[in-house]
Amino acid sequence: MSVRGEMQTYWEGEAQLYGEGIRKELQGFERKAWKELILEHAPGQDKLDVLDIGCGPGFFSIILAEEGHRVTGIDCTDNMLAEARGHAEEEGVQVAEFRKMDSHRMEFEDEQFDLIVCRNLTWTLDDPASAYADWHRVLRKGGRLLIFDANWNRHLVDEDMRRQHEEDLQAYVERGFGEPPQHVDWEESDRLSRLLPLTHEWRPAWDVQVLNKLGFAEVWTAENLNERILDERQQVLSRSTPVFMVGAQK
Repeated sequence: MSVRGEMQTYWEGEAQLYGEGIRKELQGFERKAWKELILEHAPGQDKLDVLDIGCGPGFFSIILAEEGHRVTGIDCTDNMLAEARGHAEEEGVQVAEFRKMDSHRMEFEDEQFDLIVCRNLTWTLDDPASAYADWHRVLRKGGRLLIFDANWNRHLVDEDMRRQHEEDLQAYVERGFGEPPQHVDWEESDRLSRLLPLTHEWRPAWDVQVLNKLGFAEVWTAENLNERILDERQQVLSRSTPVFMVGAQK
């Protein structure tokens, strides 16, 4: 099986756990914090055609659809999409569509969307440069791409980052937060992460270079969003892997 196929199988098994996390975010401060952050950098139109790539359990899709935007969410796994549909129904939010699709090569016409968003997706891609080219293709002129991610797994291949990661885990326990959260299958997560190209790159510098080569008119970054969108526990756990944003306008 290809790495892409293995990743799809892996995320099918993680859907319920991630769905529980998204339900908590929809009920917490994160809902407003993320919505404000995204809309600060979105095109200034009242009603946008939005694509949520790697929508997972539907968090971005829901918070943008409730603002009146036409949102399409795509994911490569049936279980994640089931979680997303369930959350949208619980929230009483009408998302235009949830579709199963490969984010590397999407089944959309050229220049179909005003805004593309994704969170914690790009590190999972086995050919991110190719995916970015396809995302550029489906954006309208003047449309914007907002990528949110972190160097989540750099500690697997970088000794200094490994040390910092261990210090973060220790600080989490010492602060009285209990045992750090785990994936359903942590060993499989680490194994697959070592096979993925972005585990071995420094980001967002890599993203900026690729997006500029693709011909985006403007590319910008915000390199530490932890205080704005993470709770106290997550800030401690992600001290050495701050969440960044890469924005690009076509």
